[in-house]
Amino acid sequence: MSATTLRPRRPLFGKGFKMTLGGGIVLGAVLLAIFAPLVAPYDPYQQSLSMRMKPPAWMAGGSPAHWLGTDAYGRDLLSRLIYGSRLSILVGVASMLFSCLLGSAAGLVAGYKGGRWEQVIMRFADAQMAFPDILLAILMVAALGGSAVNLIFVLGVSRWMIYARVVFNLTRSLRQRPFVEAATLYGASDRYVIWRHLLPQMVPVLTVVSTLQVAQMVLQETALSYLGLGLPAPTATWGNILSEGSSRLFVAPWIANLAGLAIIILVWGINMFGNGLREHVDPKSRLAPR
Repeated sequence: MSATTLRPRRPLFGKGFKMTLGGGIVLGAVLLAIFAPLVAPYDPYQQSLSMRMKPPAWMAGGSPAHWLGTDAYGRDLLSRLIYGSRLSILVGVASMLFSCLLGSAAGLVAGYKGGRWEQVIMRFADAQMAFPDILLAILMVAALGGSAVNLIFVLGVSRWMIYARVVFNLTRSLRQRPFVEAATLYGASDRYVIWRHLLPQMVPVLTVVSTLQVAQMVLQETALSYLGLGLPAPTATWGNILSEGSSRLFVAPWIANLAGLAIIILVWGINMFGNGLREHVDPKSRLAPR
């Protein structure tokens, strides 16, 4: 009897498919956000009470002039969703960059210096990880006020410990590598070792983590705007549109449904691209048992 060779189960979608599909969705959303004034059919703040709460064009009573319908003030929903993508993507990417810089710097110091630096920084990170990040964001926004700058700062502070943990573990591992020990023995400064040897090794991992964290930032920004703690109305953000539509869910369900669908598609595309990128950086991950 011949022995049967057990092979690891391969995923349904490969990394190429994930990166292509997810990257296409993200690229499409970014292009819509950049060229919103050219793509949007109407001014997102233009009101028309005679056209208020018109359903989408494919529904009974809909108008071809407003493909996705209008809201309670007669504003074109498609235009508001297109302009809303600008703020969601901007806040998501900017807060991710701020969080990455803050967390990476803290993780590098804790991992490279060790001792008291490690205890102070990593214990503080552990304490913050035990506190719900969305609750911390709500408290900070309530204290600072809702603006784009405040949202970027709050979201960045609420997620820095993710990067700190990753960079701390990578730094401790890389410090024991022969090329780092050789550079130290030859008298290289700490700054040279960090910039020349440590950071280049971390870039692929940080790129994957940062990509996946953008989706989390977009969701948190949407949640804060939905709760009325984001940018004030009538600013066109997906969270504001979702909040406005939720109060009229039984009268005009398309408002909240279409805003929620836009959020789902963007977050799903970012996660697909991030997962494909993760499998590209670490080929073993796509063969891991699920």
